[in-house]
Amino acid sequence: MSDENAPNRLLTLAAPAASALLLTLAMPGLTGWWPLLFVALIPLLWAARRLPPAKSGGMGMFSGLLYHLGLFYWISGVMERYGGLHSAAALAVLVLLAAYMAAYTAVFCAIFNRLTGRPDSGRALSVTVLLTAPAAWVGLDVARGWLFTGLPWMDLGYGLSSQPLLIQAADLGGHHLITFFIVQINALLLWIMEQLFRRPTVKTAKREYLLAVMVCLCLYSAGGYSTFRYRQVAFEAAEAEQAAAAAAQGNIEQSVKWSPAQKTTTVERYIALTEQLLSQGMKPDLVVWPETALPFYPHRDPLMGRVRDFVDKNKIQLITGAPFFTVEMDAPDSGEKKNLKPVEYFNSAILLDRSGKMVDRYSKQHLVPFGEYVPLREYLWFVRPLVELLGDFTSGSSSKPLAAERIRAGTLICFESIFPEIARKTTAEGANLLINLTNDAWYGHTSAPHHSWAMTVMRAVENRRSLLRAANTGISGIIEPTGAVKSQSGLFHEAVLADNSIALLTGQTFFVRIGHWFGACCLALTGLLLLGRWQLDIGRRKQARSGGGGQL
Repeated sequence: MSDENAPNRLLTLAAPAASALLLTLAMPGLTGWWPLLFVALIPLLWAARRLPPAKSGGMGMFSGLLYHLGLFYWISGVMERYGGLHSAAALAVLVLLAAYMAAYTAVFCAIFNRLTGRPDSGRALSVTVLLTAPAAWVGLDVARGWLFTGLPWMDLGYGLSSQPLLIQAADLGGHHLITFFIVQINALLLWIMEQLFRRPTVKTAKREYLLAVMVCLCLYSAGGYSTFRYRQVAFEAAEAEQAAAAAAQGNIEQSVKWSPAQKTTTVERYIALTEQLLSQGMKPDLVVWPETALPFYPHRDPLMGRVRDFVDKNKIQLITGAPFFTVEMDAPDSGEKKNLKPVEYFNSAILLDRSGKMVDRYSKQHLVPFGEYVPLREYLWFVRPLVELLGDFTSGSSSKPLAAERIRAGTLICFESIFPEIARKTTAEGANLLINLTNDAWYGHTSAPHHSWAMTVMRAVENRRSLLRAANTGISGIIEPTGAVKSQSGLFHEAVLADNSIALLTGQTFFVRIGHWFGACCLALTGLLLLGRWQLDIGRRKQARSGGGGQL
C-alpha cells in the first residue's frame, strides 16, 4: 500500500496482537488488570480502519484467535481429562472453539471498516464512530449469545465485575450496556488521537466536536448514575426484609464423584458442613448445596432417607442439586394397558421443606452441548461417548422460583448464570433471591472458575437481587444486589458461607422490564447502518456513472 497512512505488515500484525494481549491481561483469572479494557481495543480499531475490508476482517480473525486462545486455554485440559480425547484432538477442539469466537471479531472489523471509511479516501474519522463501533460490537455479542445455543462467555463488560461502582448501569441495559460503554471509550480515545494527528488537509466539522462533547457528557452521566445507584440500592437492601441463608462447598473430587462407593461419603460431607454451621448457633432459613451434590436419583436411592432425616431433625429448608428422571404415561385407552414413553433425565435442583419432604423442583433449562446432551446426535454419533458419564439430559421449561416459605429462590444451575435472560425471567416471575448451584471442578486451577464467578456477579446487579452461589470446588459466595461481594470462598477446599442479613428485594429493574432489549437494538441498529451505507454507495456509483463527478 502506497498511502502514507497505510500500516506496514509489521504493524498490521502487531496492532491486533497488542489488542489481544491487552484484553487477555484485563480479564479476571490471570492478572485481572481491568483498566486495560478502556484502551485495549484502540490498536485493533486503528488498524481495522486502514486496511481493505477483506484484510481488515482477516486481521480481526487473527486478533480474535489470539485472544480466545488465551481466554479458553483450559478447554483442552478439560476435554483431555474428562472427555477422554487425545491431547492432539483436545488441542484441535480448543483451536476450533477459538476460531469460532474469533469469527465475530473478524466480522466486527469488517463492519467497522465499512462504516468508518479508510484514511486514503480523504475522509476523517467521523464522530459517529462513537455510536457505530459499540453498537456493532454489542450486536455481535448478542448474536454470539444466541447462535448455536449461544456462548456469551466473558463479554467485555464482565471484565469490570470486580468493580461494583462501575457496573451499576447494568440495571438499565444489562451487561451489554457496560460493554457498550467500554467500546465507546476506546472509540472516543481513538477519535481524539486521530484529531490530534490528522493531516492538515483533512477537516473536522465543528458539529462533530459538539457531538463528541455530548458523548463525554453521557459517559460522565453514566458514571454519576452508577455512583448514585450504588448508594441507593445499598440503602434499599439494608431496609429490605432480611433472610439467613448458607451455601456449602464440599470439594468432592470430580473423578470419584459418581462412583457408587463415594455416594455415602459425599452426603455425609455436606451434612457435616451444614452441622458445623448449625453448631455455631445459626438457624438459616435456607441452606444450598451445589449442583449434583446428591450423586444419585433422590426418589430411588435409600441414601435419600439420610438427607431427609437430617433436614427434619434440624428443621431447615434445603435446596440441593441432584439428577432426576420422570417417566410419562400415555392416557390409557379403554381396557388397554398403559404404554410407557421414554424416560426423561434432568439436571435438577430439589427443595426439601423443614420436614424433609421434597416440595418443589427446578430443572436446568440451558444444557451444555456435548456435555449434557449431543445436538444432532443422529449425525454426530461419534461424540456420544462424551455424555455417557452424565447421561443425555432433557432441558427444563419453567423459570418459576422455588418457594421456600418467604424466600422465592430463582435458580440457575451451572453455566445458566452466564445467560442473563434466564435470571431475568425468574426475577420477573417473582424471585426475591437468586441462587446458583454449580460444579466447576472440571476447570481445575485455571481462570475458568474466575470467569464463571465474574459473570454471576453481573446477574445480581442486572436484577437487583442478592445472589447465593454454592459451587462444589469453588468459587462459592454471597453477592449483594449492588454487585459487592459479601463473602467468597477459595478453590478446592471445603467451606460453608453464611449470612444472617441477605436482602430480599422485590422490585423490578428497568432491565427486567424493558432494558434486556438493549443488545438486540444494537444488533438492529448495526444492520440499519450497513443498509444505509450500502444504499449510499449505490447512489454514489450511479452519480459517477451519470457523469455527475461523484466520489466513490
